Amino acid sequence: MKPGEFEAILKANASAVGDLLDDFLSSNQLIAGTPHHLLNAMRHGVLNGGKRLRPFLVCEVAKLFDGNPKAAMQVGLAIECIHSYSLVHDDLPAMDDDDIRRGKPTVHKAFDEATAILAGDALLTLAFGIVASVDTVPHDIRIKLITLMAKKAGAPGMVGGQVLDMQASGKARSEIEITRMQAMKTGALISCACEAGALVSGASDDDRTRMRRYGENVGIAFQLADDILDEYGDASVVGKATRKDRDQGKQTLAQIYGKRALEDRLAALVSGAEEMLEPFGERAERLVEAARFVSIRKS
Repeated sequence: MKPGEFEAILKANASAVGDLLDDFLSSNQLIAGTPHHLLNAMRHGVLNGGKRLRPFLVCEVAKLFDGNPKAAMQVGLAIECIHSYSLVHDDLPAMDDDDIRRGKPTVHKAFDEATAILAGDALLTLAFGIVASVDTVPHDIRIKLITLMAKKAGAPGMVGGQVLDMQASGKARSEIEITRMQAMKTGALISCACEAGALVSGASDDDRTRMRRYGENVGIAFQLADDILDEYGDASVVGKATRKDRDQGKQTLAQIYGKRALEDRLAALVSGAEEMLEPFGERAERLVEAARFVSIRKS
């Protein structure tokens, strides 16, 4: 793939996902009965840009197994709603206390804390409703998708990882503890997107496992790259405050090992992700590029 080509593909996908989310959040079905103040806060939380990596992964994995692209996109939108809810809540003063997200005021700054909590709640519950209504997917597969999302987004996954991260403030952490937190807080939802792409397409259990492992590698790589950006990045480029972990007394692998060692780890994770894709050859080119992009991103 030519230099810059993957970024252009990802940008086009992000634009398409944003348009679909905008349409969905403007639909009569959602507007009916929803207080405008809440709906505006939901829109602020989910329509403020971003790479839309998780829907991209759902759709690209589904494509490997000849899945229905529309159904895959709907599942991708649901997972993006979960991701967006997590960011709205993570930014709250009781958690990461961020005022800026992607260069714009966070939801609790643009509205208020109570509205931000409720907007996040609404986006989370909306996600499960979206998957439940994908009528082109058999009922048993929809149940499996909802079960997967609940596990990866909930206490054993993303929410549990956030708790571990909050408990880490001011405490020394081992590499194992940091890696576990990263795998839960960030990796779980990314691996969920990859496994969901296989599941919605009716892939075999072996292929579903392979896609989950690919996603686990990409998810940990994403968080390691995030640690590097937080420790060494430029806030004007990253789009949010940097050195937050250090200021909050949270130890990261970037602080323990330094940038060069982390870059070596990233390279190993990318290789692990690529290994999971080897059986698919050139058809998995975009997924290979996604793993590489995650490791070298600047924001």
